[in-house]
Amino acid sequence: MADNNGVFSDLFQAVGAPVQNVADVVGNGVNSVIDVAQNGAGILTNILSSTATAGLQFVQSVVSGVASAITPKQ
Repeated sequence: MADNNGVFSDLFQAVGAPVQNVADVVGNGVNSVIDVAQNGAGILTNILSSTATAGLQFVQSVVSGVASAITPKQ
C-alpha cells in the first residue's frame, strides 16, 4: 500500500536498499583488491630492497677481497 508519498517513493525505497547493498559490497571488494595490491607491492619492494642490499654486500666483499689480495704485504 502506498503511503502519502506515492507509489514511486515506495518503489524507490524497495529497490534502493538492495541496490545500495550491492554497491557497498562492490565498493568493499574494490577496497580489498586495492589493499591486496598495496600489500603485494610492499612485499615486492622489500624483496627487491633485500636483494639489492645483499648484492651490494657481495660486491663490497669481492672488492675488499681483491683489494687485500693486491695490497703489498709488509
